[in-house]
Amino acid sequence: MPALTTLRCAALAARVSLARENARRAFASHGEAEHGEMLSQPAAALARLPPASVRVLVGFGAALLVSLVVLHRRPAARGAAGGGGGPAEHDPAARFLALSEGANATIAADLRALTAGPHLAGTGAAAGAAARVLSGFRAAGLRTLTREYTPLLSYPGHASLALLRADRTLLAHLSLDEPADVGRRLVRPYHAYAPSGGAVAEAVFVNLGREEDYLTLERLGVSVSGRVAVAIRGGGYRGGVVRRAAERGAAAILIAGHADGGVERGTVILGGPGDPLTPGWAATAGAERLDFDQEEVKRRFPAIPSMPVSGKTASAIIRTLGGPALPAEWQTGVGLPVDVGGVGPGPTLVNFTYQEDRKMGMIQDIFAIIKGYEEPDRYVILGNHRDAWTYGAVDPNSGTSALLDIARRLGIMLQSGWTPRRTIILCSWDAEEFGMIGSTEWVEENLEDLQSKAVAYLNVDCAVQGIGLFAGSTPQLDNLLVDVTRQVKDPDVEGKTVHDTWNKMTGGINIERLARTDSDFAPFLHHAGIPCMDLYYGKEFPGYHTALDSYHWMEKHGDPLFLRHVAIVEIWGLLALRLADDPVLPFDYQTYASQLQEHANAFSGMMENSKWVHLLNISIEDLSDAGIEFLKEAKMYSPPEDYESKLSFFPGVADAISRSSNRSVKEQQAAVRHEATTSTAWQLEDFASEFSFPSLHNTSTDE
Repeated sequence: MPALTTLRCAALAARVSLARENARRAFASHGEAEHGEMLSQPAAALARLPPASVRVLVGFGAALLVSLVVLHRRPAARGAAGGGGGPAEHDPAARFLALSEGANATIAADLRALTAGPHLAGTGAAAGAAARVLSGFRAAGLRTLTREYTPLLSYPGHASLALLRADRTLLAHLSLDEPADVGRRLVRPYHAYAPSGGAVAEAVFVNLGREEDYLTLERLGVSVSGRVAVAIRGGGYRGGVVRRAAERGAAAILIAGHADGGVERGTVILGGPGDPLTPGWAATAGAERLDFDQEEVKRRFPAIPSMPVSGKTASAIIRTLGGPALPAEWQTGVGLPVDVGGVGPGPTLVNFTYQEDRKMGMIQDIFAIIKGYEEPDRYVILGNHRDAWTYGAVDPNSGTSALLDIARRLGIMLQSGWTPRRTIILCSWDAEEFGMIGSTEWVEENLEDLQSKAVAYLNVDCAVQGIGLFAGSTPQLDNLLVDVTRQVKDPDVEGKTVHDTWNKMTGGINIERLARTDSDFAPFLHHAGIPCMDLYYGKEFPGYHTALDSYHWMEKHGDPLFLRHVAIVEIWGLLALRLADDPVLPFDYQTYASQLQEHANAFSGMMENSKWVHLLNISIEDLSDAGIEFLKEAKMYSPPEDYESKLSFFPGVADAISRSSNRSVKEQQAAVRHEATTSTAWQLEDFASEFSFPSLHNTSTDE
């Protein structure tokens, strides 16, 4: 019974015997006058129907209404603050959007406070951002919780870099500082989990350090074995760049930033997210931990030392190299003249040393919880990490300030009488930059509960880093996201919605599939199997993980009016409200099946054994059929399109009445008769077949 998974079928069976009394009490609570007004519109429409249709519709309607009253038992105060008023009084989405006035200023103030200084996870400086989030959740009136973990973290110790002549005499000391960090307020650029080590060896320029770059070097007759590789950032995950260099025998690798003066910090850990010493279980204080000499641990760390360096430092090395000339397509990355520098090796030598400081560090996840009134054990989870390599105005605190604004709005809605159907959990993760540690440890600690109770996880990391909406999602959430973007004003184009500009910018709606593991959705999706979404404004940010990621950049370039932040808040919040409040979860598994079929078609071209492709196609067809049945069942419980409709049952009939209000009486009768006979009958037939009503009278209940 896929459509009834969120309706708690066991409770339904126990409550049907009490239906008549509960229905009477529910109607009595509205009072006779309100009851008459509530039925006036559909009564007028029913009066124009043929008598037989009226009998069918009223009979079916009465049966289902009693069932729905028993199912939902939803007091009037849950859906409205006080009664009467405009759309915002009755519709949680409208109420949420109505709280956007002045939100940009609130978000800007939070972002300024969060980015006042660096706040690297596991350091004393991280306490300020944690306190800001916790106080923001509490100021919204939300229940808060914290959870501490003690994972293995990695910080820089001593490091040095020098250029030597062939006879090993000193040619120049090279800086490992970040030119953009003028005040030296930040941790010096380093790669977390890079092992201690050093090398005095010839250098080889490897461009971006991709597989194709090493193939180019092979064609030129150049090897990196026993040498120091020098790469320009941009060849994919930095840990993969280091691993490729190690696999080809390099003694160490330096990865250069670009000409803007920024140097990108980051982790180079391998093998997925989470604490490397507690794979599969949470890194609590007393947890068992693997030893460093165990193979499962050793393969998590690169085999050679690495270091991020400035573009200026990398250029100083490359300019001294001989060997084959740089390929023309490689020269743009380092900004060198055409006739200067080769790929190496030598003749100069690089003297590089690095000492890592590994230690167990305490991190803290922070939660705000809004308990659902009907399904408190189903969780809609929103998450953002707050730790940053530098100031974190883009990554991640544009998302943190958005999360705080969502908390503020939901708190106001709670005070006005709204409560979500399902529980909403707001999560502020720690130590994401070390490999999604805070979120992964929590998922590992609560895996069984999350797999059975989590509805979806909605992630926002770098909320704003430029123009235009970008999104990744598991396929069953695609249509929900598209629908929500139609409700949100575009922050950059007057009179347009986010959907309008998103569709135009990409030549059609483009939603990424979340195969990557570079943010906190990773443990939820790839470990727990929970539907996930990731949202952000702007395709990429050139100051990523550098000193340039500051409030000044955001205020001057990223989002001067902070309206893109507001748009992200609205999209994120409306998604949460739909998932938390819709009677039937707004999942579309037909889209999922279509996506799988596309993959299967591509897969079939690679497989010679058609038997396996055939079995795969059968499974996808089964999923597609189930998706169709899900959508059919969902019509029975979904709200009508017209939120002002007084007909609280049979949404299809309510929609038919609403759509035909401006037509002739004959056309209205035909529209309602069609919906009543072709939709309502089979829905109730399915409903009755799912539950054996006579057997329910002997069922006990625990209210």
